[in-house]
Amino acid sequence: MSATAEPLPKRHALTVPAEGPAVRTARETAQMVLAEWGVDARHPAVDLALLILSELVTNSVRHAADSSPMVTVVFAGGADCLAFGVHDRHPHVPPLRPPDATARRGTGLVTVTELTAGLGGTAVARPDDDGGGKTIWITLPL
Repeated sequence: MSATAEPLPKRHALTVPAEGPAVRTARETAQMVLAEWGVDARHPAVDLALLILSELVTNSVRHAADSSPMVTVVFAGGADCLAFGVHDRHPHVPPLRPPDATARRGTGLVTVTELTAGLGGTAVARPDDDGGGKTIWITLPL
């Protein structure tokens, strides 16, 4: 993965209603975008990236739909990395931290952070400037 902070040259955005079908639409769009960008569907990061994406969109649909009727996914890519951000307008910015053995809820984001770290990537939660929403950004090496 590139060590520079240069913007990734490839971009695609998807905005969908925060409803159940959003998860499938996001996955299918990701598969289409990756194919257009020449990323081999058999690359070891692809299936896990789709799982991470699915979990993040599911979280937006389940937990943010009341205050955020739309979910936006931004895909970005470069020669050696893939990034995607899932944005909703719910103001809560969840912590992205290691698992808590006593937790009964919130294990989806634990899975996201573990999978991302296992692939050598990063996961960051960024609040909107107005504090009224957030984006969870995932960056993975290819």
